[in-house]
Amino acid sequence: MHYDDYLQLDKILNAQDPESVKKGKPAHDESLFIVIHQAYELWFKQLHTEVDSALQLLKNPALNDNSPELQTLVHRLDRCTIILRVLVNQIDIMETMTPSDFLEFRNLLRPASGFQSWQFKELEAKLGLKYAHRHGQEYYTSQLRPEQVELIRKAESEQSILQLLNAWLERMPFLDEEAADFWPLYTAAYKSSLSPEEQSAAGAFDQIFSEDSAERTLSPRACRAALFIMLHRGYPLLHLPFRLLNVLLDVDSQLSLWRYRHMNMVQRIIGIRMGTGGSTGKDYLKGAADKHYIFREIAGLTSFLVASENIPALSSDAQQLLGFRFHK
Repeated sequence: MHYDDYLQLDKILNAQDPESVKKGKPAHDESLFIVIHQAYELWFKQLHTEVDSALQLLKNPALNDNSPELQTLVHRLDRCTIILRVLVNQIDIMETMTPSDFLEFRNLLRPASGFQSWQFKELEAKLGLKYAHRHGQEYYTSQLRPEQVELIRKAESEQSILQLLNAWLERMPFLDEEAADFWPLYTAAYKSSLSPEEQSAAGAFDQIFSEDSAERTLSPRACRAALFIMLHRGYPLLHLPFRLLNVLLDVDSQLSLWRYRHMNMVQRIIGIRMGTGGSTGKDYLKGAADKHYIFREIAGLTSFLVASENIPALSSDAQQLLGFRFHK
């Protein structure tokens, strides 16, 4: 095996074919523009590999919370956050290109656009972004090829990370046994912790943890389980479940940061002009950045935490289970 052959460098290094060169007016920054976007698509491919693996693990009938499976799930999703940080940092390289540099070849790209990155849209669907929650629904697949639209629709029709997370949380052991004693006490502790100005949050608490709705992705039971994990993350059995919730919030955070950095870069380089693919440019990107939070419901649960000294004590049986080696 040779290094060149293994990496197929002949294909990779000859995959840049600038349009400006074809027109006989080479634009120096077009090769940079191509390489950065090719790198994005390669990283998107790797993100799909990691997310597909996570989906497979979460689809298991019973994911053992005290097993290498859960560690693997957290590890691979954590890798996704590291990859996403790389994607954010690549914008630093893109920003070395001035508006004038980009205008040398921008019109040669029409109607090609990053908006046509079907891999990114498919990734969002696998994570859990629903069509109903998408910004710009009227044209988000309008410029894709039929086979690409089919891939995205297939991802939307299958169980996402967010939906499988809901099912995993609903399966939390000992939740039923503890709920009868713990939950009423915790509800009282939370509501008594609210200041007069925060009293409206009491109604939101009841709605989140008691009322089911078709608008929601996480059920009341799943929300109670997630809050329980956050409250008792110090127990050994809940270390990995807490890391899983946190790593999903990190994924959302990095995606959000990428969208905002992308939006600001676009505004700096093309101002208020339309995107080459026909979108509204900066305005579209801002709308997507504001709306496309996949794990918003998990993040919102932090509104319902109380100080550690006000958390009701668990039963000795629950403490023994959560602590592995707890002695009475």
